[in-house]
Amino acid sequence: MNAIAPSPAAPHLDLKIEGMTCAACVSRVERALANVPGVTSVRVNLANEQARVVGNGGAAALIEAVDRAGYGARPLDTPDRAAEAERAAEAHRRRDLIHAVAAIALALPLVAQMVWQLLGWDFNLPHWVQLALAGPVQFWLGARFYVAAAKALRAGTGNMDLLVALGTSAAFGLSLYLMASHGGHAHLYFEASAVVIALVLLGKYLEARAKSGAAAAIRALMALQPDTARVERDGREIELPVAALVTGDIVVIRPGERVPVDGRIATGTSALDESAMTGESLPVERAIGDAVIGGSINGEGLLKVEATALGADATLARIVALVEGAQASKAPMEKLVDRVAAVFVPVVVVIAAATCGLWWLVTGDGEAALVNAVAVLVIACPCALGLATPAALMVGTGAAARAGILIRDADALERAEKVTVAVFDKTGTLTQGKPVLTDLIAIDGNENGLLALAAAVQSGSEHPIAHAVVAAAAARGLTLPSLQDFRALTGRGVAARVDARAIRLGSRRLMAESGIDASGLAARAAELEKQGRSVIWLAEIEAPARLLGLLAVGDTIRPSAKAAIDRLHALGICTVMLSGDAMGAAQAVGAALGIGRIEAELLPQDKLAAIAALKAAGAVVAMIGDGVNDAPALAAADLGIAMGSGTAAAMEAAGVTLMRSDPALVADAIEISRATVAKIRQNLFWAFAYNTLGIPLAAVGWLSPVIAGAAMALSSVSVVGNALRLRRWRPQR
Repeated sequence: MNAIAPSPAAPHLDLKIEGMTCAACVSRVERALANVPGVTSVRVNLANEQARVVGNGGAAALIEAVDRAGYGARPLDTPDRAAEAERAAEAHRRRDLIHAVAAIALALPLVAQMVWQLLGWDFNLPHWVQLALAGPVQFWLGARFYVAAAKALRAGTGNMDLLVALGTSAAFGLSLYLMASHGGHAHLYFEASAVVIALVLLGKYLEARAKSGAAAAIRALMALQPDTARVERDGREIELPVAALVTGDIVVIRPGERVPVDGRIATGTSALDESAMTGESLPVERAIGDAVIGGSINGEGLLKVEATALGADATLARIVALVEGAQASKAPMEKLVDRVAAVFVPVVVVIAAATCGLWWLVTGDGEAALVNAVAVLVIACPCALGLATPAALMVGTGAAARAGILIRDADALERAEKVTVAVFDKTGTLTQGKPVLTDLIAIDGNENGLLALAAAVQSGSEHPIAHAVVAAAAARGLTLPSLQDFRALTGRGVAARVDARAIRLGSRRLMAESGIDASGLAARAAELEKQGRSVIWLAEIEAPARLLGLLAVGDTIRPSAKAAIDRLHALGICTVMLSGDAMGAAQAVGAALGIGRIEAELLPQDKLAAIAALKAAGAVVAMIGDGVNDAPALAAADLGIAMGSGTAAAMEAAGVTLMRSDPALVADAIEISRATVAKIRQNLFWAFAYNTLGIPLAAVGWLSPVIAGAAMALSSVSVVGNALRLRRWRPQR
């Protein structure tokens, strides 16, 4: 397969953001970064706590803007910094676990007292004991909420920490007031403040664990490349860090070792396991001259590989960059969350204040009024809203990458879920793309002369048919005449001068445009096309203009193509073939595969017009192709899907790249996109449901602060846990 094509990416900086706890935090950080001069776009991801800033804002200005917003930031512009951030995240998870365990241990006696009272047992811990248990939870283990809330208030915003700090402080303060005013017989609410903080801390630890699992795909990909490599230099073999290698180095790879770089085999043959990059389960035989991918596992042969791509240009690095870019992007449906988060916390505070006021006014019970207001504040945490989309996106794109499907961004993933028509190119997409010469008909009977002339013209082309013609001439040992003035005629063929003769080689359309009468071989050409052959015509256009003959090449259908088309039909997706080949060849392939609509002899602009017509009819169109001439159609379709064996132009124009040339991956891409979008919708439903149901229940007094705290913690964990179920997705075979 080809390496992932380089693309001229806009300058960007990835930042690790510290202190975000909910969707409101995400909105605040995005606004702060977007206001920095030079920034063109910002995407903040709560699930991996990172921000991608596109533009020339400057790291110092960006970090300062985040700091003013009440959060922390540091660059992730090198692998070392990313590794440092991961180590810091692991340290934070350990701290969260310790704090959660300590808070639970201190809160358990208070919970036991509450349970005993619910069972009708007359048991109360002394007030000073309750204070001694709840105080450290509130002001030591819960200090983080006060710090984060203060930063949010200084920045003129609100977040989850503000809601927790307000709610638990109200319960703790009410208990202190009752201790002072009612003596030893008052019912206190220390258990509400302590248990809520304990549950929130436990929920944050479980959430961090789950988020770490969601990012596992990136860590697994980054771990594929070895740190060191054995290199031949100055006649001896030495071990060097991979970062110290240069293009052209000869790398020695022993049996069972991972390939450290992209390159071409200089000596040796072996079977390589490329499953981690391409999803291909079986080892692939590689020999001298074949390309190898860094991160694949060598089989039983000893290989010497010439390094061709290193660092950010390597296939593995580009795969990681594509997956990271997809995980950092925002799905269109997440815009709803952003709009809600912008006003959520202020609205909740107003609802809590109204709850307190109305309860006090209607019942005259100040204690109940305050307790219910606390429950509203606690249950309204918007954590689940902020995690609903990015968590599912991270897991879904990671699962797709493991299967050999690279999704460029969340927008492409959401479009893939809506596809109703799949449009295929033929050569190299549904067929192997390695045609061989099958027929040769010369008007003058000199087949070798015709083949030598055709091969000379085709020697200037990279088209698969050109390779077949040149290979056939080489097999016959023919000497090719000299080639001058080669020109590609897009979608029609080529023009050139061969030994001063003006030659045209290409389609029947090109012959007609050149004024060549091809009727003498029309019947034979039609027969060949009915057999699925692609016919190319050869003519001389000067002194005099005349047809010289025709050549026919055959291409085999990919083994998985029929099953791929059947699966798409089973998914309710119509299939169309748009081909530049002759109608007979296209119809033969289309009939064998069961494709419903076939259009052939198309120029690139004709393919664009066909896609535009499908879209105008209301279809959501996916275009699948691999050639330079497919790039405009890939860009024009609602979703472009490029085959991994295709050209750089095709992959650059596509929203999805298939790491191996297997049409079955098209259906896989549709399935994982549908599964991921379904998870996003489920998560958003439950995130909204927690709040739309929980806030009214708390306001009318049907939820205690303790139950509200448990529900709030459960909401975040359940949303991330639901997303993690996508890790079980596997391609159907």
